[in-house]
Amino acid sequence: MRLLHTMLRVGNLDRSIDFYTKVLGMKLLRTSDNPEYKYKLAFLGYGSNPEHAELELTYNYGTESYDMGTAYGHIAISAEDIYATCEAVRAAGGNITREPGPVKGGTTVIAFVTDPDGYKIEFIQRRDDQAAGGLNN
Repeated sequence: MRLLHTMLRVGNLDRSIDFYTKVLGMKLLRTSDNPEYKYKLAFLGYGSNPEHAELELTYNYGTESYDMGTAYGHIAISAEDIYATCEAVRAAGGNITREPGPVKGGTTVIAFVTDPDGYKIEFIQRRDDQAAGGLNN
């Protein structure tokens, strides 16, 4: 079994595609429009299935926002240099909501950014030597 994708409902597909491609550096992999059932999809990622999990953005015609609820936490993305990543995100217009620093009770360096719909994305500093042994926290 493999993790294929994570789906997020968004209020403006073009705005969200811009954020994930221009601010977070993902690639737009494919889109589809289903007017009969009134939704559009966009799949993004740093690579495509099966080697990489993808992010599916779903826009339901006429719905501009969603209630986040209390169950959603965040999506995590690894980066070799969290500080440089946050500066690049900030320069591209992204909203850093937690500055880089150690996780509470640990040493792993993390930061958070929020996408245009309010979804939280965690950056986790991860060097190549940590990939096999897990994170240090």
